[in-house]
Amino acid sequence: MADFQTSTHRAKWIFTQQDLIEKYRTANQRAIQTLEKHGTTRLEVDADGLFSHSKSQIDVEDNADKHSRSKPLNLEEEQGMRVFYENKIQEVCRAFVFPHKIQATAITYFKRFYLHWSVMEHHPKNIMLTCVYAACKIEENHVSAEELGKGIQQDHQMILNNEMLVLQSLGFDLIVYTPYRAIEGFIHDMEDFCHATDTPPEMLKDLHRTAISEADKVMLTDAPLLFPPGQLALAVLRQAYLVLKVLDFERYLQSILSRQQSAHSILELTWVFNAIDSMVKKVKILDDKESRHIARKLKSCQEPPSSHDEGKTREKKSKHKSKRSSNESQATHAA
Repeated sequence: MADFQTSTHRAKWIFTQQDLIEKYRTANQRAIQTLEKHGTTRLEVDADGLFSHSKSQIDVEDNADKHSRSKPLNLEEEQGMRVFYENKIQEVCRAFVFPHKIQATAITYFKRFYLHWSVMEHHPKNIMLTCVYAACKIEENHVSAEELGKGIQQDHQMILNNEMLVLQSLGFDLIVYTPYRAIEGFIHDMEDFCHATDTPPEMLKDLHRTAISEADKVMLTDAPLLFPPGQLALAVLRQAYLVLKVLDFERYLQSILSRQQSAHSILELTWVFNAIDSMVKKVKILDDKESRHIARKLKSCQEPPSSHDEGKTREKKSKHKSKRSSNESQATHAA
């Protein structure tokens, strides 16, 4: 595999915090503008496509219905939905007993996709499955769309229908560097460090296992879009060390920096580690009530008025016109 330093991952998919905020805001605002445009057309154009009513007139007629329409999702709600489905990706991958690299690659694809799109434009439930399918392909753990769909009771055709959209949104940059491989590399390197410092090497098994668990948490944050995988790996190893206290982590970190002639100081890396830890602590996975509420809003954003609804509107307007004509006729006869 090519080196991370020369990869498209490093060149195109590592951002600043401000970059991410701007990308999320841009996608959210574009989706809202599209919804508003669609809503204006629906309000101004009658069933026959004629501008026979003003917007204000139809607003009055639809007053009873407008309170039932959900507002567009805000940035916080969009983030909540992304995290919710990133967690679902982890659940799906565990159910299929996929390696961590597939889980991490799928989540990374998912994160990258929603740098370009709002969840109001493409439902994350559909996109997450396509990301898992694509990750299985690139990581050479071939699972058919039919098998994947059947395993989680979803239509496999939806997975295939979204495949090109996902690949195009990723710019066909499919090689992903994950913290899990870096964790394994550091654990292997720590074996020599343990021998040199008389630390029992068997303790590394618990450190490795705990670091993997911590990495799962990190993958639900924006950290994989902000920091290289090596720094993510060291951050979760430090967190595992703080839990287990199995070796002198700061001494090990100093040995790495001296051997690799790193441009980063311990102080700089500590800032990175603290930033990543802070992101993990702030992650909130929506509970069932919250997810249902936002899902209802999301559904209303993605489903245009059905023909049935339009038929009801047409029928209501027809009855209104008939009633008005009848009243006018009665008034004429009475006169």
